[in-house]
Amino acid sequence: MTGPSDVPPRERADAVRNRARLLEAAAWLVAERGAEHVTMHEVAQVAGVGKGTLFRRFGDRNGLLLALLDEVEAEFHEAYTSGPPPLGPGAPASDRLTAFGHALIARVADTTDLGPALGRQVPTDRRRTSPYGRAFRHHVTALLREAGVVGDHTMLAHALLAFVDLETLDHLRSDAQVTTVRLQTAWADLVRRVTSAEAR
Repeated sequence: MTGPSDVPPRERADAVRNRARLLEAAAWLVAERGAEHVTMHEVAQVAGVGKGTLFRRFGDRNGLLLALLDEVEAEFHEAYTSGPPPLGPGAPASDRLTAFGHALIARVADTTDLGPALGRQVPTDRRRTSPYGRAFRHHVTALLREAGVVGDHTMLAHALLAFVDLETLDHLRSDAQVTTVRLQTAWADLVRRVTSAEAR
């Protein structure tokens, strides 16, 4: 029999409201000024709550940006897990993997996409261990397995995702002047080489 202590406590309604207001305020400030210029003081001020509430809820600025990043990434997660093919289910695993990388590359090139903008402000290690970072690895690992690739699917997923990592793509686009089309072509070629029958 489950006792009261076994049931996780429900979050108070005012705490839920405060969280929503804080994330809404942070999203508005990021859209208006850019993630790099947003401070905890401004978020609390716009949300109309005390700064102490903000720090208790998210810990620090990185915690706030990660929480906002998870909210922003929810739509993309829905697209690649249950949206239409080839990004979503219903297409061969190799086609879905190609579409996934193409989408990530296109998003990094899109200056209006809050996902990459927020990701650039969060330390790499925290971004990679965040729920959305883990979801990316899980997705790529599952597609490699579904494609029949022989090998360590987890390590291969890490290797593939290194190509579409924010830092890598920003370097290639800005410093090496590599176009989005060329990056997407290279990703498709990489996926083809990893998933082809000859590579298994």
